[in-house]
Amino acid sequence: MSPPNGPDTTPGGATAMAALVEGFMAEWLRRQSLPGNLLQATEYALLGGGKRLRPILAMQCCDVVGGSVEDALPSAAAVEMIHAFSLVHDDLPALDNDDLRRGLPTVHKKYGEAMAILVGDGLMSMAFQVLCDRQEPALAGRLCRELAVGSTMMIAGQVLDTLGGFEAGLSDRSRLERVHLNKTGALIRASCRMGALAGLARVGSSDAAAMTAITAYGEAIGLMFQIVDDLVDVQQTAEHAGKRTGKDSEAGKLTYPGVVGVAAARAEVSRLHAEARKSLEPYGNKAGGLIELCDYLAVRTK
Repeated sequence: MSPPNGPDTTPGGATAMAALVEGFMAEWLRRQSLPGNLLQATEYALLGGGKRLRPILAMQCCDVVGGSVEDALPSAAAVEMIHAFSLVHDDLPALDNDDLRRGLPTVHKKYGEAMAILVGDGLMSMAFQVLCDRQEPALAGRLCRELAVGSTMMIAGQVLDTLGGFEAGLSDRSRLERVHLNKTGALIRASCRMGALAGLARVGSSDAAAMTAITAYGEAIGLMFQIVDDLVDVQQTAEHAGKRTGKDSEAGKLTYPGVVGVAAARAEVSRLHAEARKSLEPYGNKAGGLIELCDYLAVRTK
């Protein structure tokens, strides 16, 4: 699905994966016994477009270690549900107070604050439910733990970003990295690891080297993604980005361009881009999809 604010410019293969997980989530969601108004608002939050970065990463990491993209569908859906939950709650007046998401009204603007809170709550619980429903118990347990750790770290990062709580003596850059590695990076890392776990389970392997390589890739692109997001926030218009831009500086939040400058932020993107690519060298041509996605994320403008 192309985002409502512009054409799909994701790398080849990613569009098909996004459509696959979109259909999986829609089918699974409609099988749940939910009140009609909750179902409608949840579909609006979950099936409303977006990059589908996290599920695509899960599917591609599954594929690169020997599984198939279909093996990763429960993981892909689960991480996207957690991501959607975080966006719905982040947009609320008590947090980022945003009116626009992906070029459309945010959930609380369309359905009210009470429903938005409950939609987010429901998406979080359903993320773990889909793993337990669609994976065998031992694998489901490992995947649930990965997702729980990533979700907890994401929430911790949001607290640091919004409410503070840093230990004394940290530099602005150290604080910024702590926020980004948790708020954004942790769920991206979990997406990669969950996909790899599903793939290794399919081939009956417990390859520690594969998990190390995939983890390094996830950590590098997780931080890179958020630095690029910081650059988009200061360099693109709201119409182009599909959301309000400039809000972080207005709120006094730390950003890479604000702390180190635009040029240094771009240099850090280049360093992390190279690091992510290097981590995939053991996989050769088989990692082509992950490399292509990494290349795209390093230069995206929305």
